[in-house]
Amino acid sequence: MRLLKIIPDNTNIGFVRVRHIAFAITAFLTVAAIALVGVHGLNMGVDFVGGVSIEEKFQSPPHLDEVRETVNRLGFGEAALQQLGGQNTVTIRLPVPHSKADDAVDKMVESVKTALAAKFPGATFSTYSTVSGKVSGELVNKGVLAVILAIVGIAIFSWFRYEWQFGVSTAVAIIHDVLMALGFFAVTGMVFDLNIVAAVLTIIGYSINDKMVIDDRIRENMRKYRKMGMSELIDLSVNETLPRTVMTSLTIMLALASLLIFGGPVLRGFTAAMMLGIVVGTYSSIYVSSSLLITLGLKPGPREEKPSAASGAERVGPREGA
Repeated sequence: MRLLKIIPDNTNIGFVRVRHIAFAITAFLTVAAIALVGVHGLNMGVDFVGGVSIEEKFQSPPHLDEVRETVNRLGFGEAALQQLGGQNTVTIRLPVPHSKADDAVDKMVESVKTALAAKFPGATFSTYSTVSGKVSGELVNKGVLAVILAIVGIAIFSWFRYEWQFGVSTAVAIIHDVLMALGFFAVTGMVFDLNIVAAVLTIIGYSINDKMVIDDRIRENMRKYRKMGMSELIDLSVNETLPRTVMTSLTIMLALASLLIFGGPVLRGFTAAMMLGIVVGTYSSIYVSSSLLITLGLKPGPREEKPSAASGAERVGPREGA
């Protein structure tokens, strides 16, 4: 088992001494992510911009990659597929046609039906529906609200569980993680849909779990080493939890790598967001969240000194004299 250890025991890495460099990098990446989202925007999926959902039934479960390639060749935009029921029925989601003609949607659906019938003999059209802009707008609002409430709830929980400094540092680190994910999708142009919102919420959950482990150890060491300086105490706490942090991240990355390789295009965006979130979340837990506690003025509690016998006699003396 010693050969499998990635992080040796009793590490003594000085994470706090490079906190100013880490803060500068974090600030730069955060501003860059905001700028990229503001300039390039996000490639919103059908869930957020509206679109057409077509239901097609096949004689046998089709290969989704072949269905997607057949539909994408028609030039209506990137198709999002989902198998239903016994895997023979596939839902195909496409963006709303740019044409303002009344029959634009009907023509698009007819083109998809013809192409699929030619590629997959026996395929039959079931029905189609259109996602309106109002529904997509509600999905955007609810997705943003879910992310904001998750961050606020985590910050409040950390505040009450520990000290207010823990709540602020955790919120800052999680906001950084979320913005990194948004910046990644702005750069790559990958489709941002409800699956990515789920990935962002999962990233928040992973980040708070990682940070809570370190925060618990910091609070424990604050009670144990009351005379130790905060820099040394935080370095000690992070080093003590480092094997757990790294091994957890690597284990999840291995699972995500399998999804990225074998999961197909449907899970590609979700998996990419998760992998980025694990890397960024691990970095922010080690270099940002914990070191920020020093900047926020967190200090170990005062030593509880027990009264000595002499001091007790001095307090009794005046009463006896009285």
